[in-house]
Amino acid sequence: MSGYEIARIDELDAYPVNEGEFVWRPVRRRFGISAFGTNAYSADKAGQRVIEEHSEGNGHEEMYVVLRGRATFTLDDEEIDAEPGTLVFVRPGTRRGAIAAEDDTFVLAVGAKPGVVFEPSVWEDVFLAYCSAEQGDLDTGRELIDAAIERSPGAWQGHYNAACMEARFGDADKAIAHLKRSVELDPEATKKAAAGDRDFDSIRDRPDYPA
Repeated sequence: MSGYEIARIDELDAYPVNEGEFVWRPVRRRFGISAFGTNAYSADKAGQRVIEEHSEGNGHEEMYVVLRGRATFTLDDEEIDAEPGTLVFVRPGTRRGAIAAEDDTFVLAVGAKPGVVFEPSVWEDVFLAYCSAEQGDLDTGRELIDAAIERSPGAWQGHYNAACMEARFGDADKAIAHLKRSVELDPEATKKAAAGDRDFDSIRDRPDYPA
């Protein structure tokens, strides 16, 4: 076994997210990295999202590197123009997101929580499951998300994303069951996330909708 591996960013697996809003390219999974989290994101056209809007809690730090193209980052209320070679370090709690300012934009993200032994995020597994379902492979999506829930049974995110996946691509009753479990694990986080989540539009009017 070699002591190193090499891959070009264009060789990474590509998973369109939210009907092609942006493309997730797993890096940590590609190399089996166990010390830190890292993924790449790409947008084919200017104006497409390249980093989804979100914030990281629990002390998680992230750094973004623009590899190709150009991106406009929104960091809380400030916009930053980032050309190739730009490093954007974001502290926990800061709202962040980025839009491609040029065609064929690639951004690498690296993150971890200081002072804590790294464990792959449940998010990464459920994201891959959702992407598989979005591409028409619901069975693989279910297998991936069930395995993620089994590894982290106390994490609300696994059941929440399983609910998202089932509501959009699968079984409405399973979506309700997963969403109820997510509420049990973390009512505040689940209800906040679900409030504007379009994935639940198909089940939101049901009398047993819990969020």
